Amino acid sequence: MKSILTLTLNPCVDISSRVEEVLPEEKLRCDKSQYDPGGGGINVSRVVKKLGGRSVALYCGGGPIGDLLEELLDRESLERKSVKIKAWSRQSFTVFERKSNQQFRFSMPGPTLMKSEWQECLDYIFNLVPAPFYVVLSGSLPPGVPTAFITQLARQLKEAESRLVVDTSGEALLQAARENVYLLKPNLREFSSLLNREQIDDDELESCCVEFVEKGFCENLILSLGERGAILATSNGVKRITAPSVIPKSKIGAGDSMVGGIVFGLANDYSLSESAVLGVAAGTAAVLTEGTELCDEDDVWKIYREIRQKKKEQRDERRLQRTNEN
Repeated sequence: MKSILTLTLNPCVDISSRVEEVLPEEKLRCDKSQYDPGGGGINVSRVVKKLGGRSVALYCGGGPIGDLLEELLDRESLERKSVKIKAWSRQSFTVFERKSNQQFRFSMPGPTLMKSEWQECLDYIFNLVPAPFYVVLSGSLPPGVPTAFITQLARQLKEAESRLVVDTSGEALLQAARENVYLLKPNLREFSSLLNREQIDDDELESCCVEFVEKGFCENLILSLGERGAILATSNGVKRITAPSVIPKSKIGAGDSMVGGIVFGLANDYSLSESAVLGVAAGTAAVLTEGTELCDEDDVWKIYREIRQKKKEQRDERRLQRTNEN
């Protein structure tokens, strides 16, 4: 398995609970709280581990929340490197309302990082020998981290022949698209923003993805379509991967699970196409779990086999149609 390093500049402790109904100005009696380590890259590493792989999670942590995050990661025996910061790490809070079966998500602002702190993350990565084969930058950039961070990271990794996978948003995503990174994984809203469009019709999506890659914004693109699956665009063409229909319990962690599945596949020499299928399977599996839990390994492989079987049946059907036409 090729080496993976994930980078989380803005990790958090995810707190989730349940309440009968969310009402204003009322004292809401919640169920027992669940605490999970969170943040894009940390979750990607957790998924890689769930699938039987290995990675190193590099993240920034500080204050009592950072200490709690460390404790939660200890419980999962996640291989990691922590960069200590002066400010407190953030937390997020999710409440599930039983009456409506809806979830309410509250995400606190991240700490402001000093230049010496985010520079320490870069120095750690650039001093690794050998360089990691895959580096995953996932999650938001906290205050104090300039978008030039992306530029420096992308260019140094190219020199080291490492492959950078990016799953972020806003200006950070735009900057990554200027650096022709190995893989971008936006969702539909983020992709529309990259193209400076309010929306993209479904019948345009595949051609837009191909054009995006052809113009050099990234080497490969996996566009997440949520419950509809994903579109993979490379220099060799475009493929749509359809996700099976499931009854969702919680959509939290689906995007991170998808990236975890993709990178696990790539690190184990799956093709880009098969890695994208595994990513869709992991993302779909994540919505089957409660609260802030990530995907279940058994669900991932079951859904992965379902998608592959469906693709095989579709190929066989097309082959039969061509035979009948001739």
